Amino acid sequence: MAESIEKETGRVEAFSDGVFAIAITLLVLEFKVPHMPAGANGRELVLALLKLWPSMIAFLGSFIAILIMWINHHGLFRMIYKTDSPFLFANGFMLLMVTFVPFPTAVLAEYLGTPGERVAAAFYIGTFVVTSIAYNIFWATTTKRRLLKHNIPDAFVLRVRNGYRFGLVVYIASTLLALWNASVGLATCLSLWIYWSVFEYRAE
Repeated sequence: MAESIEKETGRVEAFSDGVFAIAITLLVLEFKVPHMPAGANGRELVLALLKLWPSMIAFLGSFIAILIMWINHHGLFRMIYKTDSPFLFANGFMLLMVTFVPFPTAVLAEYLGTPGERVAAAFYIGTFVVTSIAYNIFWATTTKRRLLKHNIPDAFVLRVRNGYRFGLVVYIASTLLALWNASVGLATCLSLWIYWSVFEYRAE
């Protein structure tokens, strides 16, 4: 019985890993090879490549974001003992948001450094607001339906819940800040990614 349950959670995690891998790979499609006129020299090509800086910033930001989301997802699954239908739907909602990330990334790359950058940045960060909601739903579903391993202490459950709620508040604040100043909003969002990168999923 224990083996079948472990296989079940393993299948869900393997499927999720595939979705994360596809989403993070699609980010590179944002880069377009510069088309130079015949006879263009190396200096002109260098300048054309430098003009791709918005795409580079958006790509790096989203790559790091998806990587951190995957690490957090992996950390969560270390705590999960079994699955059920509501859990699968909650996980699916989370994966939906992961696969959506390349689109706001492309929008941010297109409008960064232009008059529309504030809306583009707000739309980009707003995607992570919804992603944060998905993670909150995922954790609430996991805990309320008692899908965690039996040795996970209540203090750990509370720490993760509080961390996810804190993240949601910061993402909302970052979105509002981006409507005022794109750089400030993105910087605030980045600070939260740093927080998630050091968040420890250990229950000892």
